[in-house]
Formats: sequence, structure tokens, C-alpha cells
Amino acid sequence: MTEPLRTGATIGILGGGQLGRMLSVAASRLGFKTCVFEPGSDCPASHVANFHLKADYDDHAALERFARSVDVITYEFENIPTAALDVLEAITPIHPNRRALATSQDRLTEKEFLIGLGLSVAPFADVTDADSLRAALNSIGTPSILKTRRMGYDGKGQARIKSPDDADAALAAMNGAPAVLEGFVDFQREVSVIAARAQDGSVACYDPGENVHRDGILHTTTVPASLSPSQRTDAVLIAARVLNALDYVGVLGVELFVTRNALIVNEIAPRVHNSGHWTQNGCAIDQFEQHIRAVAGWPLGDGSRHSNVTMENLTGDDMDRVPQIAKTDASLHLYGKAEVKPGRKMGHVNTVTGAAT
Repeated sequence: MTEPLRTGATIGILGGGQLGRMLSVAASRLGFKTCVFEPGSDCPASHVANFHLKADYDDHAALERFARSVDVITYEFENIPTAALDVLEAITPIHPNRRALATSQDRLTEKEFLIGLGLSVAPFADVTDADSLRAALNSIGTPSILKTRRMGYDGKGQARIKSPDDADAALAAMNGAPAVLEGFVDFQREVSVIAARAQDGSVACYDPGENVHRDGILHTTTVPASLSPSQRTDAVLIAARVLNALDYVGVLGVELFVTRNALIVNEIAPRVHNSGHWTQNGCAIDQFEQHIRAVAGWPLGDGSRHSNVTMENLTGDDMDRVPQIAKTDASLHLYGKAEVKPGRKMGHVNTVTGAAT
């Protein structure tokens, strides 16, 4: 365990998207500076961070300069090249740790890790070619979904298989990348738990949020979720088990399918998470401040919820609604992205629906 960072220290953030932007805002509230490492220009985080180091992840000299200019390093996305992490970690501590990244970067590794903890996951099989896909379909059946083991997000890198006749097209959609076949889960709802673990091992979990997706992209998260007291407790305990097994420091998102008889882990995300944006208006300490506290070696804040909230993502043409949303008492969070694209996350809006129940 390292000494807590003093006010005025600089936190390095790998990635300059909206999560890096909101982490920078939270860090500034606690008196920290931030430096964002991001290859792209005019990125959302660069608008609010103290420094933006614009360089590619294979630029080792830039990575070394970045690592020496900050006191601790964190990240806003998982798919950071291993070689870049080798350079950075030799100079400056990285939170969450390498094991968390390695586990979440590969869907097969992630599922095997979760099973090793005694947790339930959807039926799955490793797919490397047409023969292994046929064998997997014989075992798991259809409907099912083929996903690339690495790099997929927001419905990308996925192909649904409604019948064995779809197998060849699904495999072609992977473009030769290693994949995993997942069986469909007959679930009642999807929830996610945003949880944090500090350097001293203490854990704080937010209430589970209930998620609704459209076209593979999160549309809304609502708290409280429609869960029984025992389901709510079990969901939080699952998140805590994952945190402790990874010796994790920071905020983690755990997505769960709620079935009639069990909670099934869909995936984990070793970072602040889209489904945790509701905490900005539902809690005194939101997920972004909680993450900054953890990586800075500070005590975790109180994650209890004071309000019921519905968070809605604003994507693509939803930006046309912003003038109308601005007339309401909902809390608008825009990311400063210059170009509007279909399906692109441009912001979100949090609507408080009452005191916590």
C-alpha cells in the first residue's frame, strides 16, 4: 500500500473519452491535476484535463514521458496494448492492476476466471475455426451468439446465430479473430453493480441498477432495480468477490442476468461504467470520485443512494432533443464530441424520480 496522494498531485488517465472526461472533473474537485494520454485530437477529456499528451500507444518515448509526469496511472478503457503497459508500469503504479486488465480483455479468460470463483456464467465454448464452431453449436445449441474474444463493445464484434445455417456467416463476421460462442440466457432482467475497492482492501458497492439495451447499446439504467432483497444482497456479494479475487483497486462494473433461479455474470469491466452514471445525481459520492479516491490511496466515500434515478444515454439523433431536455429539471451531461454519429454516445441525462426507496 502506497502513501495517499496529496492535493496537487497529478493522476494520469489512459484514454481521452467521456469516462476520462468525467474522471478528470472528479479529480479536480478533490484538488488533483490530470494528464490524459490519448492519440486523438480534441478528445472529450482534453477539454477538462490539465494536460493532454497526444501520442500513439506504440510511442515508447511518449509513454515514458507520460509515466514520469504523473503520480499514479489509471485508465478509462480496457484494450490497452500490453507493450504500453510494460513501459508504464516500470515507472509508475497502475490501478486497477494488470491482472484485472488481462482478465477482462479476453472473454474466454474472463469466463474461466468467473467459473473459478464459483460464479455462474452463460454456456460458452472457445471457437477458433469452422470445426470448433460446429462442435460448440452441437453442445450449446441455438439461438446463440458468437463474439470476438477481444475488442468488442456496444454490440460490436458480435454475430447472432439463430440456426446452424447462420454459422458460416457468423464466423466470417469475426474476420479471423478468435471467438467464443455463448448460449442465450432466459433472463428476466439485466442489472449491474458498480463497486469499488480501496488500497487497504475496503469495499463499497452501489445499489444495483436495472439496464435496458437498444441495438446492443445501453439505453437506460434505473435505480432501484426490480430485485428481491436476497437478489440485491447476492448481486453486491458477487461484485465484492470479484474485487477481492483480483486484489483490485478502483471502480469495477459487474453486469448480471437475473433468471428465475440464479444471478448469472454477463461480464466485468475494470473501470468506471456507463451503467453507473446515475450515481452522479443519486449519491453524495459518485462512481468517478470513488475511483479517484481509490487510485489516489484515499478512503472510499459513502456509496449509499439518496435518490431514485433513471439514466438515459443520448446517442446520435438524440442530440436533437437537448434543447427540450434543457428546459426540464433533469441533469444533462454532454461529452463535447464534435461529430454526431448514429449509435455514438454523445451524453446522458439523469432524471431524479424521488427520494430513495
